[in-house]
Amino acid sequence: MGGSELGDFLRTRRSKLRPQELGLPPGEHRRVPGLRREEVAIDAGLSVDFYRRLEQGREPHPSERVLSALTRTLRLDVHEQRHLYALAGVAWRLNERVYLSAVPGELLTLLDSWREAGAIVLDPVLDVLAMNEKAEELFDGFADTSNLLEMVFLDPEGRRFFVDWEASAEATVANLRASADFAATPARQVELLDQLRAGSPEFPAIWAKHDVRPKTHETKLLRHHSRGLLTAEFHAFNVASVPGYLLFVYNERAAESD
Repeated sequence: MGGSELGDFLRTRRSKLRPQELGLPPGEHRRVPGLRREEVAIDAGLSVDFYRRLEQGREPHPSERVLSALTRTLRLDVHEQRHLYALAGVAWRLNERVYLSAVPGELLTLLDSWREAGAIVLDPVLDVLAMNEKAEELFDGFADTSNLLEMVFLDPEGRRFFVDWEASAEATVANLRASADFAATPARQVELLDQLRAGSPEFPAIWAKHDVRPKTHETKLLRHHSRGLLTAEFHAFNVASVPGYLLFVYNERAAESD
């Protein structure tokens, strides 16, 4: 029976696990390393025949439920999980374990080392997880910098700070649409949307446009509360160590006139 990339991947992950990791006795007469097919199937809540067909390439498109169960049973990390979903042709969503991951300490150290560039780390619902000192100074006119959408729509400073407020508002909402599928804690997303609908008369109409546009690069004219007009060049990067997180890096210069 011919195999498949999906089947080969499952087989190699199965071979890397020890029975003890699933709470099984090690056994003395195992013909192959790792887990047996039957053990994977039972732990994942699948029939043994169905799992056998997966490894043999006869079930090329398992459901998201099946993939989620296999991710748990095979102890896949986020990168292996993403690869599994891609092989199965299923859209991948971050799970809560990844969503709640801390910003890597090495990244925080890197942010703090930048003196000329401002830097911000955002999660999928645009909650601000970290800022370096330069970014804190840029946004120090805001009462709260815990979420970018709240800063734009709910803080009065947002309308003064973002000179082209409407363009900034639309771009920020489009970015939320682009990252919303990664929001693995729906309660936080629902809470945020409810706050924005209740607190901003403009938000519902902008949200209803269904624009989907992740941030990549943009130039913004900003009005700092003490330094006046300035221009900032923003670049967005995905954080490979924590998929779903974004790193915004910017450089600023004084604007020519008010």
